[in-house]
Amino acid sequence: MAEKLSANEQAGRNYLKETKPRVFEKVSKFTEKYNRGESIAIIQLQYRYMCNMLCEHCSIEAYQKNAAGKRNITPADVKKLADQADEMGLARFVISGGEPTTFPDLDEVVEAIGPERFFINSDSNGYLLAEKAEHMKKIGIDRIQLSIDSLNPEEHDAFRRKPGAWQRAMDGIKECKRIGLPLYIQTVVTKERLHSQEFLDFVKFYNDMDLMVFITFAKPIGAYEGHFESMIDQKDLEFERELEKKYRLCTHLTPGYGLHMGCIGVKGFVSVTQYGDVQPCPYFHCSIGNILDTPFKDIIENGMRIKYFGEHYDECFLAQDVPWVKKYVADKIYGQPVPVPYEKVFGEEDWTQHPYWKL
Repeated sequence: MAEKLSANEQAGRNYLKETKPRVFEKVSKFTEKYNRGESIAIIQLQYRYMCNMLCEHCSIEAYQKNAAGKRNITPADVKKLADQADEMGLARFVISGGEPTTFPDLDEVVEAIGPERFFINSDSNGYLLAEKAEHMKKIGIDRIQLSIDSLNPEEHDAFRRKPGAWQRAMDGIKECKRIGLPLYIQTVVTKERLHSQEFLDFVKFYNDMDLMVFITFAKPIGAYEGHFESMIDQKDLEFERELEKKYRLCTHLTPGYGLHMGCIGVKGFVSVTQYGDVQPCPYFHCSIGNILDTPFKDIIENGMRIKYFGEHYDECFLAQDVPWVKKYVADKIYGQPVPVPYEKVFGEEDWTQHPYWKL
């Protein structure tokens, strides 16, 4: 479903046209590709699970504990993935982890992706951002996605289990603004927090700093496993969409690139683990294939055959559909080594009845 580009998105297109013509050309074809039933996925690369924090809401602890006998992807593997993604007309990478500012080979990873052919975001908790930002911009990172949990420094630091984390993140913001490295704020929002004055104050604070706030809705996985009470419902989502009319605020369900995709799993986003497994999103710990033994295009096409990702659904299953989570996550993934192969999660009734999603 196509929609008019927002002013910010049009400005982004203009930026790409001037600075990254190859990326601009690919992004300009997104609507056409989507209407043909092709994926336009952002590739989140969980390159390493090394991190300098122990956050309460961490969703990758199970991966850190499940490393025995697995091969780690290398910059050479990243280049092969990026080459294939480029051939598919994909245009965006997010370097994630773990914490990218701690990666000793971050330069090689960025070079392998190719800044001239992809728009590259990097996640960060901000602790090392002030000292790393200038170098990250120099090597070709286009934007920082800075994760912050609270306006209260003590609460944020306790949540991150890292004294001084909030102030170091603020220092990182200041440095990014000084050198002209774009960034926005990511924050986890539970059902309770969404309706709180604290969250509204949080949004206003960062909007006043001319920063967009991106909401990650709480999902019952990782440290939140089994906490279904933290999930939102449709009324909560409608409430959030009203807030978007007043503030610079968005979620992964917010229309982007002129398209209203609903759930963006596979069709608009995939997550690649440190071990090469491809997941429909970072929070659904199910593998639809592995880049170390299967062409990326084949993995994406395989994922699109699962109806929840190949068809249009105007909801986030993991954040708001309790019966879905109980059926496909609690019953199939909880307690299992992750990621769980898709064959153990989905049955024949879960395959799409047509080759692509219904618009």
